[in-house]
Amino acid sequence: MSAARQAPKQKSEQPFHYPLERVYSEPDWTRLPGYRAVTRAEWEDATWQRKNTVKTLAELKEALGAFLTDALAEDMARDIRERATMSMLITPHMMDERNLYEDPLRRYMLPAFTDRRTDWPSHPKASRDSLHEAEMWKVEGLTHRYPTKVLAEMLSTCPQYCGHCTRMDLVGNSVPQVKKLKFAVAQKDRHQQMLDYLRATPSVRDVVVSGGDIANMPIQQLEPFVSTLLDLPNIKDVRLASKGLMGIPQHFLQDEVLSGLDRLAKKAFSRGVNLSLHTHVNHANQVTPLLGKAAGTLLSMGFRDVRNQGVLLRGVNDSQKALLDLCFMLQDHARVLPYYFYMCDMIPNSEHWRTSVGEAEKLQHDIMGYLPGFATPRIVCDVPYVGKRWVHQVAEYDREKGISYWTKNYRTGIEENDPEAMTRRYEYYDPIYHLPESGQRWWREEIAKGAA
Repeated sequence: MSAARQAPKQKSEQPFHYPLERVYSEPDWTRLPGYRAVTRAEWEDATWQRKNTVKTLAELKEALGAFLTDALAEDMARDIRERATMSMLITPHMMDERNLYEDPLRRYMLPAFTDRRTDWPSHPKASRDSLHEAEMWKVEGLTHRYPTKVLAEMLSTCPQYCGHCTRMDLVGNSVPQVKKLKFAVAQKDRHQQMLDYLRATPSVRDVVVSGGDIANMPIQQLEPFVSTLLDLPNIKDVRLASKGLMGIPQHFLQDEVLSGLDRLAKKAFSRGVNLSLHTHVNHANQVTPLLGKAAGTLLSMGFRDVRNQGVLLRGVNDSQKALLDLCFMLQDHARVLPYYFYMCDMIPNSEHWRTSVGEAEKLQHDIMGYLPGFATPRIVCDVPYVGKRWVHQVAEYDREKGISYWTKNYRTGIEENDPEAMTRRYEYYDPIYHLPESGQRWWREEIAKGAA
């Protein structure tokens, strides 16, 4: 036998390694200059968290001290003046203060001007309400896009603001680049109009109660609205949407909030309704024991599930390792089900975050087989006038021009009298800078012609 045949075979490495090396622990907030004197009791108090959430660059400097360099502070200040679509609102204790420029949480929560593209900062087809949700309002704040599901936007504020927010047209405070729209109808009347519409529309069985963020809605207002939903015979699924479960889990651990949610969970179970909570976590650093405690408490009450709907963001979670790290942290420790990752929507100044459909398809391929099937998230493209589509459902794809074409099998709430709604092809657009030069040239020519 030859020496070559006798040699032991080399063991090949897996592309992704499990178990994770990442530690599941609450970040030590006292490592940051602005939080060194903060006690655990204060940190775990929701009122303290809301009062001390960072709202300005000056407050961020106070929290981070010398970790926030003058260069980065000015970079962020320029972004606030010239590019930002959302105002600042964050507790920065989960960021990596040792390398803030590259930190994934800073990149999407506190963008700097140099993060963004200068060649193509916005896609020519970008719009403030990129999913046309307001066009599909049946009453103010109630979007009826899918045949059996509606979205109820209860309020227009959140406990933390993401730079990529798809509802940047309405949510949060006005910024130099965006004068926010406002609800015109009083909140109590809006909520009643939503309930009246649902009562009169038995084809709706599923309600997403969102915003903004329901963590900013007093439980004394949230509970009666959801309780009334549970009384409607046609409603079989209710999903509460809150990034706050991650951003301010302290809110969901308050006695009054827990009591209200517990009553809702028991009522939902007795009525045969699935009550779940959907949160929004984009990076493994955000999966902490307080998040896990809040999620576990909801599950112990009888919530059907706690699920994560993240957003696929370049430089944050757009690699196999980053996405699987996040999914395993959610699944293994926090008991939060990885559910969806949406491609970043086509809002203004978002090109540096967005990925192409082709990149999303590859990433979906690369994460398959590691997680249980029920916990393997679907990567979806939220196509304007269509809705969410798995990235492999694309009907046709022009990779040179970065235009993908999609079809659908239902009419949205504004297409009841449109005979071509289900035969039309709907377009979605890749970031232009990611295209070959021939594709970029085509877009420049289209813009010059005024056709884009």
